[in-house]
Amino acid sequence: MKILALEPYYGGSHKAFIDGVSKSSRHDWTLLELAPYKWKWRMRHSAVTFADQLAEPVKKGQTWDLIFCSDMLNLAEFSGLAPKTVRELPAIVYFHENQLTYPVQIEDERDYQFAMTNITTALAAESVWFNSAFHKNSFLNAITKFLKKMPDCQPIDTVKRIDKKSLIFPPGLNKIERHPERPPGPLRILWAARWEHDKNPDDFFAALKILKTNGISFRLSVLGQQFRQIPEVFTWAKYYFADNIDNWGYQENRTDYEKALTEADVFVSTANHEFFGISAAEAILAGAYPLLPNRLAYPEILSGLDEKDTAKFFYDGSVAALADKLIELSKRIEKDSLTEDTKKTIQLTQRFEWKNLADILDTAIEKIV
Repeated sequence: MKILALEPYYGGSHKAFIDGVSKSSRHDWTLLELAPYKWKWRMRHSAVTFADQLAEPVKKGQTWDLIFCSDMLNLAEFSGLAPKTVRELPAIVYFHENQLTYPVQIEDERDYQFAMTNITTALAAESVWFNSAFHKNSFLNAITKFLKKMPDCQPIDTVKRIDKKSLIFPPGLNKIERHPERPPGPLRILWAARWEHDKNPDDFFAALKILKTNGISFRLSVLGQQFRQIPEVFTWAKYYFADNIDNWGYQENRTDYEKALTEADVFVSTANHEFFGISAAEAILAGAYPLLPNRLAYPEILSGLDEKDTAKFFYDGSVAALADKLIELSKRIEKDSLTEDTKKTIQLTQRFEWKNLADILDTAIEKIV
């Protein structure tokens, strides 16, 4: 089967997903991509750009059986502009994120035209794939609230139409090998996320301050992509925890990033917003002990745990609860390496490895065609 993949924002999780699914698939993929630059402009122009790029190969007789695109493409617009043989193909859209529930600091600044692009793209697709049930449900609920604000012509049945053709497929992960022996030393704590307010770094550093105030020894790695405006707490934290830091900032090299994952004893998330949680899943797969807030998509990553184990790896989202968990683990690490607990979480996240996920996605694609 021949698949035409269109990725307007070929970077980050979008790049990792489309590279992973195309390379592990038994089908033949043709990828058209645009650099990960100015996402708003990419959403506005990519339909026109891709339609133009396809004119020549279609003229030469190239054909496909299906379109696979991400949520960054205006699929309805592309379908109206693409060559006839392409516009008639069934399409799958994969939602990494959506512009209706993506966090903004001031809600009045949200551009609802991008939200409408997501909605019409979902309506135009043959099948709509979400990376988590949390993502799907929050998006569909937001559509209803959004449409009720509109002055007239509110297509409320939109939610049912999208829900009817929606499926949940988590993003795939590459296998990560952990070093067999842990070197001696205090608890090694890892936080890896975008350096933005929705990832709630304030709570993370507040919990670490409790540890430091109580004389608890620990090592610290704070990773993640940074943008023009960085929350001020990072400047304070880099100074306050200077003696604890092993790694700080974005790791340009994937090998360096995976090394930091495999060296961590515990991975912490404090996020207030997360559509899936790739960094958490990767860290767990690499053998880190997860400490996750019991909210968002995180329970899906570790679905299958019994009540006792759930209490180990999840906390109530408060600073005090996180600090208590970290203090407990810092004492445990003096006696054991936490490996008995992490064996369970590694096994759960192995289902996300491409070798286990690829056949499932290929079969789902075949059913669409």
